[in-house]
Amino acid sequence: MATLIAKADKVAETQAALSSLVAPTNAETGCISYELFQSDDDPTEFVTVEEWTDQDAIDSHMGSDHIAAALSAAPEILAADPKITNYTKIA
Repeated sequence: MATLIAKADKVAETQAALSSLVAPTNAETGCISYELFQSDDDPTEFVTVEEWTDQDAIDSHMGSDHIAAALSAAPEILAADPKITNYTKIA
């Protein structure tokens, strides 16, 4: 899961940039699910909820062209570095 906080004046740009990652990410080998959410309480807060087959798939995703492009654009639209947290499904 990744939590991303947009700059207050860049919410629309952040939403567009993150939305553009959904289709290519879902097409990646090893991606089970990749969804984007925006907070109802704080429109600057976005979360991706992701499920991958294994760590190799995550590593490949992080090295993909579309993620590299998004990370290079991030300083212009994000208020802070993305917070990436890994979880293990237990039930």
